[in-house]
This record gives sequence, C-alpha cells and structure tokens, in this order.
Amino acid sequence: MQLTRLFARCLDAPYLQAEKSANYYSERIGGLLYIYLQSSDGYEDWKHNFDFPARPYRRMGKTVWYAHRGFTKVWRAIEPHIAPVIADPGLQGIVTVGYSHGGALAVFCHEYIWYHRPDLRLRIHGYSFGGPRVLWGNPTDEIRSRWNRFTVVRNIDDLITHLPPRALGYSHVGTLLQIGEKGKYSRIDAHRKESIQTELKAARM
Repeated sequence: MQLTRLFARCLDAPYLQAEKSANYYSERIGGLLYIYLQSSDGYEDWKHNFDFPARPYRRMGKTVWYAHRGFTKVWRAIEPHIAPVIADPGLQGIVTVGYSHGGALAVFCHEYIWYHRPDLRLRIHGYSFGGPRVLWGNPTDEIRSRWNRFTVVRNIDDLITHLPPRALGYSHVGTLLQIGEKGKYSRIDAHRKESIQTELKAARM
C-alpha cells in the first residue's frame, strides 16, 4: 500500500481506546494485518509525550535496552489488547502504522511483533509518520536490526521528529525518510497532518 494511503487510513481509522488514553485499531485484509496507532488526543497523551526519562524496556539475559518512559507506559496499556490478534497463526504479514504520538507507539509494536513472531520477520513493516525518538542509549546492532523494516517519515522541519533531543541520548530507529523542503513550513506546521499529506502526494509516495 502506498504511504499516502497508509497515512490517510491512520488518520481516519475508527480507533478503540485502552487504558492511559491509548488509541489503537487493527484490521485484516486477506492474510495481512494492519495495526494503526493514533496521534496525541488530549492532555493525557501530551503528558506521556513529555515524560521522557529513559527506563528499561526489554531484558534478554544480560542485555537490556532502554526507551522513552512515557511511551513505554502507553504501549504496555495497548499490548494486551492486540497481542491475541498478532498471535494469529494464519497471518502472512503485519504492517504497523502510527502518526506523531502513535508513531512512537508503532516503534514498540513493530519490535513486539519481531520478538513474538519470528516466523514473520521477513514480512513485517512499520511506519512512523512524524514520530518522535524513542530508543535511548547505545543499543547493540542486534537490537537495532529489529527495526530493519521500519521507516520514520519526517517532513524535514517537523519539530516532533527532533524530540527528545539527541543530546539526551535518544535516537530514531530503522530508516529515516525525509520528505518536503527545508524552510517551507514552520517547525510546528511541518508536523501538521495536512502538511505531511501534501508532501507525500508531491513525492508520489
């Protein structure tokens, strides 16, 4: 599916709400499962957005990796709701899509799928539109490889995609795909859904 269509569906999906104001939606088309994660929708979401000290996320023997504390809390609220859907043995592939706050949650969702569905690792894709940085510290190449099929779509001057600052130890995962033109929008306007849609269409993606 084209990025323009994926983003449009992410904006318009009939989201369900879990705890901590976490909004998600999944739909299956044939053997392909699509998971959508909604952008910030109210005060509680923004509270989690700025709760960015790092905390341990997953422990594997002596290996521990760290992530944004606020987004970790929200993902934990969504996880039990979509875990049974992800576990369906009939699936042939999974696509995870999120915008802004939802883009950060897509990072966790994609890694959850990679970890729990090794049979699908070559058939999973993830997309974060205008999503912030989530991973903290200096994770190993093995850990970063979990997002080899994950793309962060940045409208160049989008402020949110530059937060939390790299100076605090945060980084994006996967491939960073930049769209748009530098200086065309303000840092806030570059993050607006209309601006991202315009640049995706202009790039024919």
